[in-house]
Amino acid sequence: MKKFLVSVSLLFAFMNVAQANLEIVITEGVDSARPVGVVPFQWQGHGEIPLDLAKVVADDLRRSGKFNPVAISEMPQTPQQAEQIDYEAWAALGVEAVLLGKVEALEGGQYRVSYTLVDVLRGQVTAGNKQELKDGQLVVSNDHILLDRFKSVAKVQLRQMAHLISDRVYQSLTGERGAFLTRIAYVVVDEKAELSYQLRVADYDGYSEQTVLRSSQPIMSPSWSPDGSQLAYVSFENNKSEIIVHTIRGADAGKRVVLSSFPGINGAPDWSPDGKRLAIVLSKDGQPDVYIIDIATKKLTRITKSRRIDTEPTWLPSGNELLFSSERGGKPQIYKINLDTNKINRVTWEGEMNLGGAVTPDGSALVMVSRVNGQYRIARQDFDSGYVQILTRTQLDESPTVAPNGSMIMYSTVAGGRKVLALVSMDGRFKATLPAKEGSVRAPAWSPFLN
Repeated sequence: MKKFLVSVSLLFAFMNVAQANLEIVITEGVDSARPVGVVPFQWQGHGEIPLDLAKVVADDLRRSGKFNPVAISEMPQTPQQAEQIDYEAWAALGVEAVLLGKVEALEGGQYRVSYTLVDVLRGQVTAGNKQELKDGQLVVSNDHILLDRFKSVAKVQLRQMAHLISDRVYQSLTGERGAFLTRIAYVVVDEKAELSYQLRVADYDGYSEQTVLRSSQPIMSPSWSPDGSQLAYVSFENNKSEIIVHTIRGADAGKRVVLSSFPGINGAPDWSPDGKRLAIVLSKDGQPDVYIIDIATKKLTRITKSRRIDTEPTWLPSGNELLFSSERGGKPQIYKINLDTNKINRVTWEGEMNLGGAVTPDGSALVMVSRVNGQYRIARQDFDSGYVQILTRTQLDESPTVAPNGSMIMYSTVAGGRKVLALVSMDGRFKATLPAKEGSVRAPAWSPFLN
């Protein structure tokens, strides 16, 4: 994610960070979430189950901030089939739905994963025996069964299968798409390594981490393409700032293209919604200004022209408007420019300064870094009403990036004297950190939907 230029040198500033795996640690907000039951999946095979899928699903739902899975020790029962559910017992705990599952070992290293999501309240009313008329016959409606599916996968796909189940359960219970199959990109630095700067991608929960690039020079501002196949970022590998487009998925995986290498600053890339352009920051004509570059032709269009710093461009979902941070009014604030009319309006007014803007996927709100009483916090501003809500209370919060379903915000902060990643729900009630086992991590970028 992009970092505001209070001065030109700040664009290149980097904290010392070390290589580490990430692990989500919830700090608050679960107690107010909705209780659900995720029963341990039945295992049919030799030895131990290769992966505890029920735990992965329960962790996903808990980390969404919307659900509080019942601990196994507190479950009234551990049924294996919907017919065995004691609806009264689960309802007494306030549980609205129970997920059951089974993992069967097949030949050829495959596993058949089946799962059923049961509406406890509906089952309590009908006891699972409601009948309806179909083709002139009375049949059991099973309207208490919300999901009943199966899929065969390889062992290496079991974790992804668990995230897929989480996505479907989340959507069934909330009406909005889950984001558990997404990935995050971030930058780490390991000063003990020869190539100390590293760009990595991982599942949203820190698992399946992969290093995309190692360099002895800084890497900054990763940004996902709309289809999730490419990352744009700033690299100093050639002892100057350059904007790179790096393909990480598909037939061209590993291909890297230098998109911008002008004298001075080349920074803060952000993909257009159609994936054909990047909004970037260049200082080749003096002060840093916002430009748009066509990815196929490299044609460059200047968007802003100011005596003060303009930076951190962010596309709105419409594709014909950009937000950017600017000092043109004195202290940094966020402005919006219409690309058809070139009309510029100031968007943020509250707080000492506002910067690092990110737009929610539905375009209804702005997520930003807001400084209040000298403290940098993550805030959300509604576009229609202008209402601003401060969401965090951690130290030196920066670089917010929004989940593709708009439910969560990931950002960089300071904990224990070092940089870590953190999560906060869009309403500010749920909070978690992603501390690294060693060193520090920063500059998160949340991928689009990948499935």
